Amino acid sequence: MRILVLGAGAVGGYFGGRIQQAGGDVTFLVRPKRAALLARDGLRIASKFGDAKLDVKVVTQDKVKAEYGIVLFTAKAYDLASAIDAIVPAVNAKTCVVPFLNGIAHYEVLDSRFGRERVLGGVAYIGTKLAPDGQVQHFNEFHRIAFGPRVRAQAGVCEALAAGLKGVNFDWKLEPNIEQALWDKWVLLATLAGITSLMRAPVGDVVATEAGEKLVLVLLGECTAVAKAEGFPTAEGALENFRGILTKKGSTFSASMLHDIEGGGSAEGEHILGSLLARAKKHRIAAPMLEVAATHLQAYEARRKREKSS
Repeated sequence: MRILVLGAGAVGGYFGGRIQQAGGDVTFLVRPKRAALLARDGLRIASKFGDAKLDVKVVTQDKVKAEYGIVLFTAKAYDLASAIDAIVPAVNAKTCVVPFLNGIAHYEVLDSRFGRERVLGGVAYIGTKLAPDGQVQHFNEFHRIAFGPRVRAQAGVCEALAAGLKGVNFDWKLEPNIEQALWDKWVLLATLAGITSLMRAPVGDVVATEAGEKLVLVLLGECTAVAKAEGFPTAEGALENFRGILTKKGSTFSASMLHDIEGGGSAEGEHILGSLLARAKKHRIAAPMLEVAATHLQAYEARRKREKSS
């Protein structure tokens, strides 16, 4: 199976590189500047699970052709429209798209553009960033994806993708209930991104304060209430795991949203927090912590826009 990875950044570069390491047929769709850097230095990965320097196949948007079975779609939500435009030339009648974005709002957009039957469910669990010199840096204890069919007709392509992932240096699961997995990830991420961005600190520093753990658990409770109202209740076992992750003393775990804010860049606030808050309002669920977190990101973006224009 030929795989096209949108971008060779923090997520796409890591998982696409690992698939190539295991013998997969992978091509990276990148901008010209990134293509030149990869041609010069290779795709470089730094990880506790093994460093790598790979010669990779790349293509730019003006030259990509519709010859791939799978497109791994790893854009940030704020680049969704341009990212979709970039992969359109690569998608033929048999191509399926596997998005690894946060939240779920992007599925409606992707379904509208390509058809629901062509968009699989996908979730990535990893902490990575792209260093200024182009190296993909992996900085936490896990590297895992889950994917699965959103409609019955996608079962075959999911099984083919699973066969192509055998031997890769990361964890993966063909998840039959992928939409529940999407909601579970959203609950965890909204809590993590909301609290670490709001407090400008990783988990360990937040829970080291007098009220930090209480506020984390309040926000987690609000997010799980929304998921339950939407028909995707978080299982108690998953909740227990989330509580452990989000209240671990000494933890340096934080969301990429915090890194985006600290770097003065765009953040996925509306996609991760605003969208969840809108659903809370729809179900008349009181969610004051979620509202504060979402408003904080809205204010951050308003300030960025004002300062940029001046």
